[in-house]
Amino acid sequence: MSRLSDKMAARGVKSLSDVELLGLLLDDEPLAATLLAACGGSLARLAAEPEARLRMIGGLGLRRARMLLAAAECGRRIASEGIASEVIATSDDLVRMFRPQLEHLSHEECWAVYLTSSNRIIERQRVSQGGVTSTVVDHRLIIKRALELLATRLILIHNHPSGSPEASPQDKSLTERVAQAAALFDIRLLDHIIISREGDFSFRRAGLIE
Repeated sequence: MSRLSDKMAARGVKSLSDVELLGLLLDDEPLAATLLAACGGSLARLAAEPEARLRMIGGLGLRRARMLLAAAECGRRIASEGIASEVIATSDDLVRMFRPQLEHLSHEECWAVYLTSSNRIIERQRVSQGGVTSTVVDHRLIIKRALELLATRLILIHNHPSGSPEASPQDKSLTERVAQAAALFDIRLLDHIIISREGDFSFRRAGLIE
């Protein structure tokens, strides 16, 4: 591992390949290569593996499996915080924020992002967590939080573990309920975004929200 440490010291951590970066974390470059190969060469797929499977790959073990999962979670949170105070210009900004944490989940989660009138983020909050095919969202709690934050705009985001990002009838019904409830308090629902492994869906982009 001294070679990798020397390389990082001389050229910076960005100079390390994926295998070298994992090797430095694990103090075992051959094991890192085995792990990455088992996940199709993708760090994102590696980070999405459940602990039980990850610990079995190449004899990684529980301690190092949990260390990798903790490192991956740190990366996701850093990526999210990086734009947490930015102004949201398009649906792509929200996809960029939420894809790392939602794309590989095996269950549905729904989040609300509360905004000022200039589209600056006030808060992002998980409003529901469900099963593989659905999650129950209470639109009243979403609006209640918007009023508490004095938010004038909001955006909904949820994932589809099935892989298809297309909006279901239930998704459309939820969007309508939230939009109508928000309008009673002069709060505008700007978009509802669905994220999946196969892509993303924006209600605004599809013309379902004006």
